[in-house]
Amino acid sequence: MKRGTALLSLAVVASLLVAGCSSGTKTGGGTGGTGADDKIIIGSALCQTGIQAPLDEPALRGAQLAVDELNAKGGILGKKVELIAMDGKSDPVTVGNVAKQLIEQGADAIIAPSDFDFGGPASREAQKAGIVGISPCASSPLYGSAALGDKQFTLSMWNTTMGAATAEYAYNVKGWRSVYVITDDFIDYTKSLSRYFIVRFKELGGKVIFEDTYTQGQADASAQLARIKALKEKPDFIYISSYQPDLALIIRTLRESGVTQPVVGGDSYDDPSLFEALGSKYGSDIIYDTHGFLSDEANPKYSEFAAAYKKKFGSDPDAVWIMPGYDVVMVLAQAMEKAGTTDGAAVAKAMEDMTFDCLTGKLDWAPADKGHEPNKAAALVELVAGKPKFLGWVIPEKIPAP
Repeated sequence: MKRGTALLSLAVVASLLVAGCSSGTKTGGGTGGTGADDKIIIGSALCQTGIQAPLDEPALRGAQLAVDELNAKGGILGKKVELIAMDGKSDPVTVGNVAKQLIEQGADAIIAPSDFDFGGPASREAQKAGIVGISPCASSPLYGSAALGDKQFTLSMWNTTMGAATAEYAYNVKGWRSVYVITDDFIDYTKSLSRYFIVRFKELGGKVIFEDTYTQGQADASAQLARIKALKEKPDFIYISSYQPDLALIIRTLRESGVTQPVVGGDSYDDPSLFEALGSKYGSDIIYDTHGFLSDEANPKYSEFAAAYKKKFGSDPDAVWIMPGYDVVMVLAQAMEKAGTTDGAAVAKAMEDMTFDCLTGKLDWAPADKGHEPNKAAALVELVAGKPKFLGWVIPEKIPAP
């Protein structure tokens, strides 16, 4: 697993990024013949409704755009690509059942929801069927070959990277030395993100004043507020690992009550509904890391991608989550082309052996015996008056062990 510098310059990163996940071979790669069917089916078990939809529904749009572009250029292995999408409905049982139905309909690969708890059931079904499953943005270290099988991947950096990136930025760049942590016990994502942030912040010499908890859906952050207000030692910043819609409620509760410390978090902050809920009044002094940024600052090919998106959907891209969905399909296409087949084992081997320059950054995966750990940078973003501002691409100096 390669490690980089703490904060990559835009110029260096821009030279690495090419829209559409262009690829290069590291070593080897599987070979094999193509199947007899006249099309290649990619099955989407993404959640189009429910609490997971703000992440998955935009990703589905990105996948649809990628399929259109592939078919305009001849498809994959000379065959037309068909995307079959069924709604996982933000329910793990439904997601698993949807994946089964997609596989019964002939899916050659499965796109799983962007979270381990919601997406894991789809990848488990893909593994049983011997095909590749890939999530656009599931960031739990559980999302990989160790827990799900040797044909399962996530396009996202793990929470080990995401937590360490903000910890190093807070300590090394901002000079903050103490933090109050609030962890939503909702899913593994929210719990593990705080855990790896804390590990790295403490390693740097930072002090965690208190580790608080919150439960998604309780819609009341008064207890957390009271504990913060009662502190004799005030923290330099507050780290909140939570999810919409309650993430906005927690931040607003703090701000409305006069808690002015900066707030730091992960990719769940990258949600237009959060920006809207906080607005210009409460949406400042908030820093998070995520998968990309909707501008040429982060990727010089963004305008080309945005123009293609607008031509298809009639509007500009409205969420970063669109890009990982696009990237997932392009990664699958290039791996299948490299493997010369849709066979799951051969495609997975190609994914391990290739590097990808995606809209969401340069990516390579560790082999299956290393968990398919993704080597990928995080995009660092600051919210200023309710508007996101790109700070740069980050690879932590040290990434905690999963």
